Amino acid sequence: MKVLTDFLPIVLHGMLVTVALSLGAMVLATAIGLGGAWARLAGNRAVRLAALAYTVLVRGMPPLVLMLLLYFGGQTAINATADALRLEPLRIEPFTAGIVSIGVIFGAYLTETFRGAYLSIPQGEIEAGIAVGMPPLTLARVVVLPPLMRLALPGYWNIWLTLVKSCALVSVIGLQDAVYAALSIGRSTREPFTFMLVVMVLYLAYTGLADLAFRALGRRLARGTRTAGV
Repeated sequence: MKVLTDFLPIVLHGMLVTVALSLGAMVLATAIGLGGAWARLAGNRAVRLAALAYTVLVRGMPPLVLMLLLYFGGQTAINATADALRLEPLRIEPFTAGIVSIGVIFGAYLTETFRGAYLSIPQGEIEAGIAVGMPPLTLARVVVLPPLMRLALPGYWNIWLTLVKSCALVSVIGLQDAVYAALSIGRSTREPFTFMLVVMVLYLAYTGLADLAFRALGRRLARGTRTAGV
């Protein structure tokens, strides 16, 4: 028990890194997903094909493999560019690399989630908004976004859960998150089971709190739908 209390603050700090990583990656993935969904629905064929290639390629690769490719390949590309410009070599921090790699990976999944949600919106509502002369931003905010959020929420929640669990993979590239801290402490104290159990509980608490938030948001969106239908 003394070992646990001595090293628990380090694991808790690592969990804060995990939380920050997951939130940052989800923001990036959401932005990529919205942009990718727009590209998949664009009128330009080349744009649609580029977005399709991105989603097929990324979703067909193991997240850890793609993460390592982006981390080491990105580092190599940046250093090659810096060398060509006669600049000092730059180093990608593991935290930044983690956000970018996870955001790119799950942006592909959210692309299809948002695309499917958009296609489920009654097109007559969108056409009616266009017919009355709504500006594009107003049309998106008033007509498209509310049903899009409601329809995409279940898939968004599932992807969020998978993203949070995938954050544990970033310990491979040296990020000192909860898993990295637990593995390091477990090896030094010869109690790996104890600290990995702590990490498991922390992950369950984190995803449990997020589940409550998503459920509350789902009820709010559903209540808005019922109110609009009265």
